[in-house]
Amino acid sequence: MSPRRPRRTFTEEYKAEVVAMFRTTDKSVSDIARELDLTESAVSRWVKQAEVDAGERAGLTTSEREELAYLRRENRILREERDILKRATAFFAKETR
Repeated sequence: MSPRRPRRTFTEEYKAEVVAMFRTTDKSVSDIARELDLTESAVSRWVKQAEVDAGERAGLTTSEREELAYLRRENRILREERDILKRATAFFAKETR
C-alpha cells in the first residue's frame, strides 16, 4: 500500500486552469492528472463541477452547494440553541415550584 499523500488545497483559479486545459486539449483526465501531479478523481470532480456550473450537466452549482452548506450549519446552530433554551426553561420551571 502506498503512503497517503498530504491533503492539498487549490485555488478556484488553479482549478479553472486545469479544467480549461482539459477542454482545450485532447488529453484525458488521467493524462492531465499525471502531468500536474494530481489525482484523477480531483481533476474529474473539477471538470464535472465546471460542467454543472456552466449548465451543461444536472446537479448543484458551486453557489448552491455553498448556500446549502451555510444553511445546514445555521440549522445545526439553531437546533443547539433551541435545545439549550428547552433545558434552561425546564430548569427554571423546576426552580420556581
